[in-house]
This record gives sequence, C-alpha cells and structure tokens, in this order.
Amino acid sequence: MKKWMKLACLVLLGIATITVWAQDDSSGNPPGDENAAQPAKTPPPETRSAPAAPSDYVIGADDTLRISVWKEPDMSVSLPVRPDGKISIPLLNDVQAAGMTPMQLAASISEKLKKYIEDPRVTVVVTAMNSQRVFVLGEVAHSGPMTLLPGMTVLQALSSAGFTQFSNLKAIYLLRTENGRETKIPFKYRDAIRGKSTQTDFMLKPGDTIVVP
Repeated sequence: MKKWMKLACLVLLGIATITVWAQDDSSGNPPGDENAAQPAKTPPPETRSAPAAPSDYVIGADDTLRISVWKEPDMSVSLPVRPDGKISIPLLNDVQAAGMTPMQLAASISEKLKKYIEDPRVTVVVTAMNSQRVFVLGEVAHSGPMTLLPGMTVLQALSSAGFTQFSNLKAIYLLRTENGRETKIPFKYRDAIRGKSTQTDFMLKPGDTIVVP
C-alpha cells in the first residue's frame, strides 16, 4: 500500500512539473530570455516627402534650392533664391538662378566651378517652390496666396482653402490671364467631386485666381 502511495505522489509531481514548464515555454522562447519575449517594436511610419519639381520647372524668387557638388561637401548648400533672382554659393559668389530650370542651373554652376574644381558634378533640387502661387478668394476659410504644387488642381486648392457657411458652390469660377487677356472659367464643383468628367477638375497654372462667391 505504501509503495502505491509513493508511486502516485511521483506521478502527480511529474505532471505538475510538466505543466509549469509548458507555461514558461508558451511564448516560444527559452525560460529567462526576457528580451526575446518582448514584442517587436513597430517601425515609425515613413515620412512623406515633398513633391518633386518637374524637369521643366522654372526657378523663381523665393524658391529654396539644394545644391550638391559631388565629393565637395563644403560646396553643398541649401539656400533661398533672393528677390533679385540670384543665389550666393562658395567660390562663385552671386549666380543667376531665376529663369532657369534645375538642370540648366546645374550646368551653369558646373561650368563656373571648372576654374576651381576638376570635373565638377553638380545637382540642383528645388526643395520649396514658393515662386509659383495661385490665389483663392471669396467665401473660403483661408483666403489669399497658396503655393502651387506640381499637378495641383482646382479641387485640391479648394480642399486646402475650405469653405464658409455662405459659400455658393454653384457659382465658383477661375480667373486666368493668358496673352494679356483675362478669362473667366466656370468651375462645376458638384461634378468635380463626383468625378463625372476628367475635364471638370483641371490643373492650375501660376497666377490663377479661384473665386468662391
């Protein structure tokens, strides 16, 4: 009888030991490995980059440029275009920037740097396109000038400006000056938000004015 009691106690002890071991190993990591048991950290969301200027973008006053010279970190700078259309960079002092595309400006700087650097390779990137603006006026929450982003449409500009409770969405129009003549173009807001036609929501041009009565 005593032998059976001893045997029963050993069996119960074994079952308890197996249960404890299973609980410790439920995470899939060896016991005592605290670092492995911790959940992996979620990586931070990617930062949205600013839209790049198109290749035919013409640089203007107030734009911000990033100029990089290959293997010349002291020559690589970020700076705004002055109201006179020029920028100041090391060795070259004042350089005309307004009126050029980024590639044309890069070629101009490369040519000037040949006096000081052998085979200079220059890259120009427009990081802020402040020279090209459109205007939103009338019954909007935020009226005034707005930076024209590449491919910006009338609907996108209106979404940034917002409406007031008095906005007449049926009478919105665009004022555009071309060849010295001002043209009034009606904008069908309801059709645009419903996507009825690809021609309803058109792209803006520098100097356009959106009016919300």
